[in-house]
Amino acid sequence: MSYLLFQNLKVLDLSSVLAGPSVGTFFAELGARVIKIEHPKNGDVTNTWRLNSETDEALQSAYYSSVNYKKERLKLDLLLDSDYQIFLNELLDSDILLMNFKKGDDQKLKVTPEDLWKINPGLIIGKITGFGSYADRIAYDLILQAETGFMSMNGTPQSGPVKMPVALIDVLSAHQLKEGLLLALLQKKEQKGQVVSVSLYDAAICSLANQASNYLMEGHIPQRIGSLHPNIAPYGEIFQTKDQHLITFAIGSDQHFKKLVSFLGLDELATDTRFCNNMERVKNRGVLFELLSEKILELACAKMITELMDLNVPVAKIKSLDEVFTDPNALALVKEEQSNGQNTRRVSQIAFNFEA
Repeated sequence: MSYLLFQNLKVLDLSSVLAGPSVGTFFAELGARVIKIEHPKNGDVTNTWRLNSETDEALQSAYYSSVNYKKERLKLDLLLDSDYQIFLNELLDSDILLMNFKKGDDQKLKVTPEDLWKINPGLIIGKITGFGSYADRIAYDLILQAETGFMSMNGTPQSGPVKMPVALIDVLSAHQLKEGLLLALLQKKEQKGQVVSVSLYDAAICSLANQASNYLMEGHIPQRIGSLHPNIAPYGEIFQTKDQHLITFAIGSDQHFKKLVSFLGLDELATDTRFCNNMERVKNRGVLFELLSEKILELACAKMITELMDLNVPVAKIKSLDEVFTDPNALALVKEEQSNGQNTRRVSQIAFNFEA
């Protein structure tokens, strides 16, 4: 089945930073014509977010490139009548418009739903806000990670709170907006516009998943325990191998545990009352870690992982990104694009497949 499902769709992308633009890239990858509209002087702030190695300001930043794939670029100052008229002309036959303006800017720029629907009554408007449509607080991903519990749970007792290494709340918000827009397209009625709005705050709270239920049902406030899982053991403990690599396990069942300890020559642990079921392993995970570590330190990483995978034991080497992108499966998700002579690369926004 073709992935170019939206070849007849036109999207205007007025958004900036990561969440909104990634939604635009999602539709572009699926065949839509996506026009990214930026201020002629200010542009998208992510073009100023650069690594130390990115010294040529004439080139796109890697950050900007990550979520602006297959888009046409249009430089417009919507406060200028001439530029605003160009914008309205593009709006006439557009299906979706994306924005993430702070409160009041939509009125100043004349891009409220009422303004837009006068020109295109059937337009679907996708909006991302920080704390809701009626809040004027400036929101960045870090602020949301701090205020919705993510940072308080992430890290170790020694490190203190730690933010995620990607703009996770932006990514989650983008997925929520994609889903809402797809539903709006599915139920779209002729000449009937729709606003789909997602706040970073709501997306973050909705993503707390089992951690939220642990608190809501049991009053459990998650503490910083590194990569450990509060409900499962061993799960997230980090072990060092004989050849100095780091590995981890996701032992989600007693069967997995029996296979692991049998492989390590520690069959007696499967019937030890301290480890015979998951609840006991969680209580005694520190002792269990020491027992497993001693054996794992005697084994080479690659051979151990291969043999454990053959036994269907969930195990993984902890890889850096240079190792990740030597894997053909990861490389298959890399998208390249030439932009003004610059070869840009990013990972796809499309992780699903249509299977026969």
